[in-house]
Amino acid sequence: MKNILKFGLSLVLAFSAQLSYAQFSVDGQIVQRAEIRNGQGRLIGADQDPAAFIAHRVRLQTRYEIDGFTFYASIQDVRTWGNTPQTKATDPFLSLHEAWAETSLGDYWKIKLGRQELNYDNVRFLGNLDWALQARAHDFALIKYEKEKMKIHLGGGFNQDAQALSGNIFFNPNQYKAAQMIRYENQWGNFKLSALLWNDGRQFFESDSTGNIRNDKVNYSQTIGLPTIKYQLGNTLLSGFYYHQTGKDISDRDLNAFDVSAQITQTLSSNSEKGSSFKATLGFEILSGTDNLSTEQNNSFNPLYGTNHAHNGYMDLFFVGGRFTNSVGLQDYYLKGRYQFNPNFFTQLDGHVFYSEAEPVPMNPVLPVGIQRLSKYLGTEIDLSFGYILNRAVSVQGGYSQIFASDTFEFLQGPAEYKNTQNWAYVMFIFRPTMKNRFIGILL
Repeated sequence: MKNILKFGLSLVLAFSAQLSYAQFSVDGQIVQRAEIRNGQGRLIGADQDPAAFIAHRVRLQTRYEIDGFTFYASIQDVRTWGNTPQTKATDPFLSLHEAWAETSLGDYWKIKLGRQELNYDNVRFLGNLDWALQARAHDFALIKYEKEKMKIHLGGGFNQDAQALSGNIFFNPNQYKAAQMIRYENQWGNFKLSALLWNDGRQFFESDSTGNIRNDKVNYSQTIGLPTIKYQLGNTLLSGFYYHQTGKDISDRDLNAFDVSAQITQTLSSNSEKGSSFKATLGFEILSGTDNLSTEQNNSFNPLYGTNHAHNGYMDLFFVGGRFTNSVGLQDYYLKGRYQFNPNFFTQLDGHVFYSEAEPVPMNPVLPVGIQRLSKYLGTEIDLSFGYILNRAVSVQGGYSQIFASDTFEFLQGPAEYKNTQNWAYVMFIFRPTMKNRFIGILL
């Protein structure tokens, strides 16, 4: 008995010593969002009623660190209030968001393996999709070299549906079968630059009349770009980015597309004692498109894994959830202004004017020439947002958006009669005391 007690005591002492040397933390976050959708995501028909609901995301996050090694896991529950009965045994809304391990390989090298977020630059091409409650994570291997302000990240992923005994066809839609990336980032004084190469492999297969697959391969497209170009000149910030896509798309067409943006942000007033400021941003973004008479080549840029809610207006009519991809492209000219009353409270007003990049050319056999050309003007959107930090753990964020859609945009949405008023409003409470970013999905 004494030996058992001694052995048990030695285990407790050893475990206590290990805990004193290691760091273990448990935290979490809760996001509760109420929305009224009257044209958000897609123009609403004249005979349709607005949608209203409350949804939430709850995450439990754990981290264990010891001697250059980090283990992290995050589970989340994403649901709409009322979509499960009050008495239930189980449901499909609990899931694993992240689970990765990272270890040091020297002074500047690390390797990170497992399910993880890829969140870079202004989240135009690679983002964690934080606005969408389910968010996004990749099954990925990442090698990182970071020294002072220079960062080089190399990585890749290879996806399969299951641990099969034969076959390698990947059926999971809207996801790469294989991908590789290399990203470089550095800063020299007031100038910051990043460069990215992303190689994206999508499963392509053809079936015969009986449904049997007779041809399968992986089509690769390459996205090459400068995601961050920034220069701070006093109270003026000059910024922009450029991406180019080439290779083959998932439909086996040649791909040749681009995304370019430039903007200037000016601090017009600032009071360091009050923590108040007023900033304005003027800029544009052009994403190339394909007119609907072109069948040989795809010229439509696809911001594949970005947090697209943060760009091109908050009504989510462009590129969010795959909307408007492989279409006529987009020209977005915008003016934004944010007034920071104090460190805890801001309001922001954005205005966007949208045009298509390619010609929206519908086929109309009634006309002698066979083609009717529409205006490139798609509409104007106004976004009003606010954010308030209640305390160290809780923030409140909300907004109202309205789009004044053109006849061209209504045509591109599909033949229907649409409401004259297309708008959206939301308010959400954000509980995440350990995160620096207290608000979600708003860019200036």
